[in-house]
Parts: sequence; C-alpha cells; structure tokens
Amino acid sequence: MKTGIIGLGAMGFPIALNLYKAGHLAYAWNRTRATTEALAGRCHNLAIASSPAALAARCELILISVSADADVRQVIDALLPAVTPGTLIVDTSTISAVTARDMAQRVAAHGAQFLDAPVSGGVEGAKNATLAMMVGGDVDALEKAQPVLRTIAQHIIHMGPSGSGQATKAVNQIMAAGINQAVTEALGFAQAMQLPLDKVIEVVGSGAAGNWFLNHRGSTMAQGSYAPGFKVALHHKDLAICKHMADEADIPLPITEMTLMHYKNLIETGYGAEDISALFRLKKPCRD
Repeated sequence: MKTGIIGLGAMGFPIALNLYKAGHLAYAWNRTRATTEALAGRCHNLAIASSPAALAARCELILISVSADADVRQVIDALLPAVTPGTLIVDTSTISAVTARDMAQRVAAHGAQFLDAPVSGGVEGAKNATLAMMVGGDVDALEKAQPVLRTIAQHIIHMGPSGSGQATKAVNQIMAAGINQAVTEALGFAQAMQLPLDKVIEVVGSGAAGNWFLNHRGSTMAQGSYAPGFKVALHHKDLAICKHMADEADIPLPITEMTLMHYKNLIETGYGAEDISALFRLKKPCRD
C-alpha cells in the first residue's frame, strides 16, 4: 500500500525509516519542514508533501504520529477534505479513547477507515521495529494494514472497536507509572543502604523483581543520566488522560495521581524533557 506518514518526532522519525526500508513509505509531512528534509536526505525518492491534504490525496494508508488529542484533531481536519474513499488512517499517537472514537466517526463519514493504534516500546522499539501495537477499530481494516504495520511493530493485537486501542494504552501507561515508582523508590532505598547500585541492578534484575525498566534504565539512573527514552512531559500528558478516563468511570488511581504530582515537580524544575527515569532524582538520598 502506498503509505504516507504525518509526524516525525522521536517516534515518528524511526518509524518512517523502517517503513521506507520495507518499501512502503512514499510521502511524509511534518510541521517542521527541516525534519522532513532530514528524512528525505536518508530516503531516496521520498516525496515531501506540501500539506496533510496533499499527502492524503496520494496515499492509500496514512500513519499519524503526533503528541496529543489537539494535534490529532488538527491533522484529521487538515487531511479529510482530500481523503479518498477506502483510505486507511492509522493513528499511533497516545490520545483519549473519546477522541479516537470521534475521529473514527468523522473519517467514516468520508468513506475512509480509522484505526487507533497506539504503540509501546519507546524510542528503542521504534528504531528496532519491535513495538507493541494495541489496535481499536474494524478488524478487516487492521487485516488490510497488517503488511505495512508488521514492518514497524513486532506485536500487533486487535483490542476491539474504536477507542479500545487507546483504552489499552491507558492500561500500559498506568502500569508504567507504577513500575517507575517501584524501581526508582527501590534504588533510592538501595543507595540509602549504601549498596553498590550496579550489583543491585544485576542481581535483582535476574530474579522475580526483574523488569524491562530496571534492565534498560537501571544503569543509566545509577550514572545520573536521563536521556530519553520516554519524556517525563509526555508521560505526564498520558497519565492526565488516564486520570480523566478513570474519573469518568469513578475508578481511583492513587499511584497515577502520585506520579502526576512527581512529574509536575520535575517539569517545574526543568526536567520535563528527560526520560521518565528522572523520577530517581526525587527518590535518591542525595537529590540533584
């Protein structure tokens, strides 16, 4: 399928490279043209679209990778006038389930299909094409998109109707908050006990408490390095969505609420662009 991508941020850029390597990517558009030109410099014959509408008019599959609900709405508004019947729009952004369902209805009114398909795995997963993708929408549409999506994601699971992908991503983000809290708190405790963090990470990571976050972020935390990864500000945005969804369902999320407060602290002190492992700054005995 002739594929175009809209959004070339930390996730979108490596996703675009993998789509291109697999022979799918034909067009790209990004608000900052210099980023699109940088991609085109690495992808021979890739066309830079002049607008989302110009891209939509020429592509069978449009992949969106932006940051927030308002961004997705803006992109959909821009491309819908030019979208052709049968076009498939796959949104990998993390937004609310309500927005995803709204976008699916708007896209359907133009004879096209919309899948909410948020991903997990971070920048590493995007670069290595090992992302997990949780998909809401029509199962037949997902089947049609599979040959393209398999070039960027290792695990693709259909979760149900529109909005189900985003609801599942909310589960993921809540769980990630809890893991971040547990790992950083435990390593702060280890440091207070004057234990060698490298050895703690090695032995704990090989046992029942081992997890991806400890194994991939433990050593950098011990070194005081917090390069993203997954930015604090973005996880804060995602958890705010989760909190809103939980409030509507009258479900308490105490760990999420605590993490929102901690992230707000980090953002206000200038660490919002760091990896979420920067939470360790608030947990270690000698804070920065």
